[in-house]
Amino acid sequence: MKVRIAFSLGTGGMSGDGMEGFGRLVDDLERLGFDSLWLSERITGPAPDPLTAMAFAAGRTTKLKFGTSVLVLPGRNPMVLAKELATIDRLSNGRLLPAVGLGAPDPMEHQAFGVQREERAAIFDEMLPLMRRLWTEDAVDHDGPRFPLKAATVLPKPVQQPLDIWLGGNAPSELRRVGRLGDGWLPSFVTPDDAAEKRPMVEEAAAAAGREMDPEHWGALIIYTRHGGLDGRLAQVIERRRPGLDPRELVPEGDDALRAQCERFIERGFSKLVVLPAFPVDDWTAELERLAGSVLPLTN
Repeated sequence: MKVRIAFSLGTGGMSGDGMEGFGRLVDDLERLGFDSLWLSERITGPAPDPLTAMAFAAGRTTKLKFGTSVLVLPGRNPMVLAKELATIDRLSNGRLLPAVGLGAPDPMEHQAFGVQREERAAIFDEMLPLMRRLWTEDAVDHDGPRFPLKAATVLPKPVQQPLDIWLGGNAPSELRRVGRLGDGWLPSFVTPDDAAEKRPMVEEAAAAAGREMDPEHWGALIIYTRHGGLDGRLAQVIERRRPGLDPRELVPEGDDALRAQCERFIERGFSKLVVLPAFPVDDWTAELERLAGSVLPLTN
């Protein structure tokens, strides 16, 4: 099992630094040897648009991979999005790591994408298999309720064949969708024990669909903090999503606790670990160097 440590900006972007330091952050991630940069999508938040930011990172690096955590499908055109992602993968020589989802349960986000909450799952379930066909087939006929196509072609094709698609989610319906449609699972707000307990549900759903998950495609997003613990907003999010759980089980505080949490995930067979700071960062280079010293020795 190959352990890979990645970094995420989350939905908060770069806090007070705005986007001025994004180029330096990308450079530092490549210099220090992080596996990848993951970019979240929130139209109404300060995080950069993930497609634009990935294209920027692709042109600035040669080794660093980049993914979306997650890119919203409902509200987009599958042909246009398939073209955009294939182009980024082609221009970066196969360094794209797309993870996709239904979008945040937020009325303002639903408004931005022009979809009703109850429509999202059906749109997603039609879009993802269709995009896979557009990446691999020369002429696609699709008789779907929302995106009918006749002899549709998307060029260029991605470098990666197949282009693996990761999904998140923790609820039973989301776990079944990962097994049925996803190539990898990247959950958030889970403990190592949670992830190990829910993994069989994904594997069972995959088997029922005649599929098998790659043993290297199990990951987790780990939020961490430094001194002072959690801010009030994050504590409220954890209480809402995981009522009754001690936040310290989800959000390690300090280098030793973060490394120990990563080790616990690795022991349970989760090898793609995406770490995300839950506090304002004044000096991104110093933070990444400190983070690299703490967790990158776990890679192999």
